[in-house]
Amino acid sequence: MPAFNLNETRIAFMLSIEKFRYMAMADDRQRLMPLPEDRVPPRGKELAYPEAVLLVDPVEPEFKGEVDDKYQYSCENKDNKVHGFICLDPPVGFWQITPSNEFRTGGPIKQDLTSHVNPTTLAMFMSTHYGGQDFVTQFESGEQWKKVFGPVFIYLNSVADKNDTLSLWDDAKERMHKEVDCWPYSFASSEDFPKADQRGAIRGRLLVNDRCISKEYLSAKGAFVGLAPPGNAGSFQKECKGYQFWTNSDDEGYFSIQNVRPGGYNLYAWVPGFIGDYKYEKSIAITAASDVDIGELMYEPPRSGPTLWEIGIPDRSAAEFYVPDPDPQYINKLYINQPENKLIF
Repeated sequence: MPAFNLNETRIAFMLSIEKFRYMAMADDRQRLMPLPEDRVPPRGKELAYPEAVLLVDPVEPEFKGEVDDKYQYSCENKDNKVHGFICLDPPVGFWQITPSNEFRTGGPIKQDLTSHVNPTTLAMFMSTHYGGQDFVTQFESGEQWKKVFGPVFIYLNSVADKNDTLSLWDDAKERMHKEVDCWPYSFASSEDFPKADQRGAIRGRLLVNDRCISKEYLSAKGAFVGLAPPGNAGSFQKECKGYQFWTNSDDEGYFSIQNVRPGGYNLYAWVPGFIGDYKYEKSIAITAASDVDIGELMYEPPRSGPTLWEIGIPDRSAAEFYVPDPDPQYINKLYINQPENKLIF
């Protein structure tokens, strides 16, 4: 093929608007959704960008004055495992379950879409969301490339008692955990989708050497440790063409990554509480049924001297920062009066 760019790859499930009105993507992020016609003039008013619409005259008055925006329902890859819609009468759920993130781009904290008004449920594989041009997958003329996306799991459930309708979400979460335990699926017949006995594993321990904090080596507690295509430290955050495999270390810094596709990788990591990115200096080859013990690894965070004062925690999250109340003219009721961890200065 000639040279070309690939911006987005996804599966979109468009459900019946007469049936599926209740969206759920997390325990604290679920609600009845507006109607598609509420988003178009004169019922809706486009705001700063087309996806954000102020509902000025919705079909159902309860939504008047809210802002609907599909990006309000985004989440990080590592948390994007189950989402979908519930039909309230009869009580039926439609859920899209993603047991593995290995085929997604940008690493575990890359954000992407889930479900939104229409009603639409998305299985996102590649996208430029929240990254722009850095996530455009570029191919040279004649370049050969192959990648397996999915499989994703579509789950339908139901209950007889309408009073138990919202239990469909809890059931979907339980099913998600079962599907994660079944990965990699054994039914896939493609030779490009390796089964469990055709994959390998890697384990080791990550320590932190920060003399400004401790004279002893520190365990990299809760570190994000992953295998991704070769590149510079932190390059996994913009990587689009290959596969990535991530885990979190335990309290002592030990980690284990299972079911890795055969291939050549670099090992990357970052440790909550410490700035910077870690990259193991040697390349790692994973073969079928291999179990690589990489031993103890040492991360030395970049420093110019002792920390004098600090705002926030270097954990690639803004969870501890103050989130101001929204302008009452531009709200989404889903995010009103939610308990938040707020650091006020």
